[in-house]
Amino acid sequence: MSVYEGRFAGRCAVITGGASGLGKDVARRIIAEGGKAVLWDRNAAALAATKDEIGATHVVALDVSDADAVAAAAKESAEVLGKIDVLICSAGITGATVPVHEFPIDSWLQVVNVNLNGLFYCNRAVVPYLLENGYGRIVNVSSVAGKEGNPNASAYSATKAAVIGLTKSLGKELAGKGVIVNAITPATFESPILEQLPPSQVEYMRSKIPMGRLGEIHESTAMVCFAASEECSFTTAATFDTSGGRTTF
Repeated sequence: MSVYEGRFAGRCAVITGGASGLGKDVARRIIAEGGKAVLWDRNAAALAATKDEIGATHVVALDVSDADAVAAAAKESAEVLGKIDVLICSAGITGATVPVHEFPIDSWLQVVNVNLNGLFYCNRAVVPYLLENGYGRIVNVSSVAGKEGNPNASAYSATKAAVIGLTKSLGKELAGKGVIVNAITPATFESPILEQLPPSQVEYMRSKIPMGRLGEIHESTAMVCFAASEECSFTTAATFDTSGGRTTF
């Protein structure tokens, strides 16, 4: 992993899903590059361990699908950090792996509440702090499933498509106000979320990648960190692919 010393010097980030996977790896890199990070996650034990491991400034245990808890966490995080410059929305779940006509309604609603509503609550709660600064970067983690759709993953695919739409809308709302909003659309990469899927589904997704392999977490981390940095200054309401050639639009 390349580290760009000082790239996030003086910057303060909030990262959801920060106790594991992409969220944790992004937090580690932002801190290594001079920034401060507050991690949000529903796994309190993993949060505490991650805080000690990577040197996070603060952690908040919460469920992003609870709008009131998200608003309170944004206020708490801004107070601890002194400001918020960057929001990375990485929290997400896969839901059931079944056809649409067999999809359990409770699983559908849970995926929508975490992947879409939760991400909306986080964006909604943090944007006022970014506008107060006159500077901000938001990176919403979507998926190639939001562009192409994966069979037997309708809730995940639908919510990740909605994340792209929300990002485009918000990015245009905030263009010219110093706040840049983009999404990242990774293909499958090695992360704890794969534990929620049967091996056959993981192999299906691998088979769709022209490079013939799953991504590595640092490859998506690098893209997120570019989009979260000052270097990303003229691209907003867009998506960045890390898909091994699976999606090219």
